[in-house]
Amino acid sequence: MKLFISFVKKEFFHIFRDVKTLLILFGLPIALILIFGFVVTSEIRNAKIAVLDHSKDELTLEITNKILSSGYFILYENLDAENQIEEIFRKGEVREVIIFEPDFAANLIKNGVANIQIITDASDANTANLILSYTRAIIQDYSMSLNSTATKNIRVIPETRMVFNEELKGVYMFVPGTMALILMLVSAMMTSISIAREKEMGTMEVMLVSPLKPLQIILGKVTPYFVLSFINAITILLLGFFVFGMPVKGSLLLLMAENMLYILMALSMGILISTASPSQQVAMFISMFALLLPTILLSGFIFPIENMPLLLRAISHVMPARWFIIILKNIMIKGTGFMFVWKETLILISMTIVFIALSVKKFKVRLE
Repeated sequence: MKLFISFVKKEFFHIFRDVKTLLILFGLPIALILIFGFVVTSEIRNAKIAVLDHSKDELTLEITNKILSSGYFILYENLDAENQIEEIFRKGEVREVIIFEPDFAANLIKNGVANIQIITDASDANTANLILSYTRAIIQDYSMSLNSTATKNIRVIPETRMVFNEELKGVYMFVPGTMALILMLVSAMMTSISIAREKEMGTMEVMLVSPLKPLQIILGKVTPYFVLSFINAITILLLGFFVFGMPVKGSLLLLMAENMLYILMALSMGILISTASPSQQVAMFISMFALLLPTILLSGFIFPIENMPLLLRAISHVMPARWFIIILKNIMIKGTGFMFVWKETLILISMTIVFIALSVKKFKVRLE
């Protein structure tokens, strides 16, 4: 029995001396419970809306203030004309536009009926449904409060319309998100694991002392995975179009170029992970923890980013998948051109340059 207790103590000492094991045992569960606790929610928070008020009377101002004071919505912009609605939706900032008819208060007092039009961006069907439900509930509550003091029955009738995904198909949400996830995992994870394997086997040291320059080694490692990942991207697009009916309303050439940029960025990230990983297991752990969970939870793939706490919203800015999903939705669903996605494209280009530069520097350090 004493021998067994001594053996158990030895195992405890081994575990406590291994920082990586402690991170998996204690760090991972804590991180997961905190992330899931803050991210996984069906509530709406900080959803940006725009208001087009043709009436600009006391009642429309009261309804607008009631919607904004609920804590669920933020006023992004007051519109002046209906031709601004499509453009503001294509920018991707606004989730909903509320339109008040002309002479809103006069119609309500004279006829007992006034109309509000609610237009919602349904490129994310689940969020669109929630936003619409919240808005209608607030308007209904306001209507009931008017009836409690009015001498006759008063009705505020919300007319609803969905744009970009009128049928509220879930495929419009999961195809762009799944593409971002698959390309990230296949490109970054497979690259990092393959290079880490060569380091374990000693073949990487042979390449580092060869006449090849560090940049040539990196490009040589990236090229096969780049081609295979691009074939994966085409396969996903074909399956999405022919099997699930996912449209491509924008430029196919621009879509392919953005896919190539994202793949190159993911591959460069995989190279960087491999240079910091002494073994395949470490490379896989870093890839899973740093790529899989953030891509699913912090990219806007499943859960709206505006629902997250400020810290997680800030972290989401360094998640490449966030920007790639915005690009995909704009091109495939909204049919926008480069002028609507140039900021996200520039962010991905910057990330790619940074990852490649750090990888090259890491190789140079090893050479020295």
